[in-house]
Amino acid sequence: MSQIESKINHVFNAQLINRQAVRETTYLQRSAKLKLIETWLINHRKEIQEAMFADYSKPSSEVDLTEIWSCVTEIRHLRRQLKKWMRPKKVPPTLIMAATDAWIQNEPKGVVLIIAPWNFPFSLTIGPLVCAIASGNCAIVKPSELTPNSSNLMSKMALELFEENEVSFIEGDGSVAQTLLEKPFHHIFFTGSPKIGRIVMEKAAKNLSTLTLELGGKSPTIVDKTANLKDAAKKISWGKFLNCGQICLAPDYLLVHESVKEKLLLNLKTIALKQFGGENGSSKESKDYSRIVNNKHYSRLKGLIQKSTLGGAQLFMGGESDSSSNYIAPTILTDIDKDSPIMSEEIFGPILPVITFNELKEATDFINEQPKPLGLYIFSKKTKNIDFILDNTSAGGTCINDTILHYMHLNLPFGGINTSGFGRTRGFAGFQAFSNQRSIMKQSSLSLMKLLYPPYTKNVKRLIKLALRYF
Repeated sequence: MSQIESKINHVFNAQLINRQAVRETTYLQRSAKLKLIETWLINHRKEIQEAMFADYSKPSSEVDLTEIWSCVTEIRHLRRQLKKWMRPKKVPPTLIMAATDAWIQNEPKGVVLIIAPWNFPFSLTIGPLVCAIASGNCAIVKPSELTPNSSNLMSKMALELFEENEVSFIEGDGSVAQTLLEKPFHHIFFTGSPKIGRIVMEKAAKNLSTLTLELGGKSPTIVDKTANLKDAAKKISWGKFLNCGQICLAPDYLLVHESVKEKLLLNLKTIALKQFGGENGSSKESKDYSRIVNNKHYSRLKGLIQKSTLGGAQLFMGGESDSSSNYIAPTILTDIDKDSPIMSEEIFGPILPVITFNELKEATDFINEQPKPLGLYIFSKKTKNIDFILDNTSAGGTCINDTILHYMHLNLPFGGINTSGFGRTRGFAGFQAFSNQRSIMKQSSLSLMKLLYPPYTKNVKRLIKLALRYF
């Protein structure tokens, strides 16, 4: 047995033994644990910024906004609501159960596994973890090996704040995740690609572990001819080029009405240069623009640009790259063939393909030909058009006249559908993801069901017929 297998066995077994004690923790105890994490994040803000810059040159303000603030706001929301969520929730009786009391009790699932991605190492690792802690679980976390500085810093946090029989980070490559997935966890929370998601699901099935899959896909953006084009361009540019496009929720491709295409593109170019171009208009020199996480992903994205332009796509903006720093400029491609390679896989980078339509049904038909996306974005002033798109498409979530921000609305459950994932997280949905909604009924001495017990006499049969007819 290898050293890492031995460690996994030790930690997993320790958490199995400890799970009952953690289950019995009160609202105040769980809230105090969440506060410890919040304080640690605030106190180590500079270290977090430095770790993320070392991993892929992520700007410090972007770290504050998308990593630290994202975690802290969720923790504060959980602490405000946790006492209420932990209370049993009474449910009204049905007529045949009129003499009963019934309620739903949220109880922790037990020992959970969180496999986190690299694109938002803190936000998408700490987010699920604090939900698991709020729900009263023990947790083993596998952070991404592609952002080693961030992963190492989070491991340091766990060692400082928790005993390993409650929360433990286990670092390593894909083989470590494979070893972890052999264990009979009570719940697995995975964020990553649909390809790996299928493997996780297969492993979870062997142990009948419940599962939350936060995947991705090609999230479309529709801009109709009534949209405020300057406002749309500002929000699309931010949603697409933030984190160098390495966001599962990023607008993956743009469907724009033919009549407003040129004006929208000009706005996009102007605004993208303003947002990410720095003082001299060069995103390469900008302190506000990230880099691709590694050379493998850089090469894949550069290849997509080359294949697209060789296939007839026009380079409207960007296209510049530098392998020494994994830099790819904010890029917009037009005249895209719908069968182009760039339209067959999630881009996960700063490349925006643009497709035009004349009738709204063309746009919805195109979306419906693809796997269901994680997000869908609509820019329109016309309620009829918005309703048509909502009624004729399916997506994990939708933003109207904005991008990405529904993820930050902590009263909205966040997640995908089918190939973009399943299960929900954030806020109460995150608390529920790591909880078993236990149904409890207390019967009184006046149980009406006793009237229907055998032997099935004529009177009992008559009552059963009445029940079939009226109840």
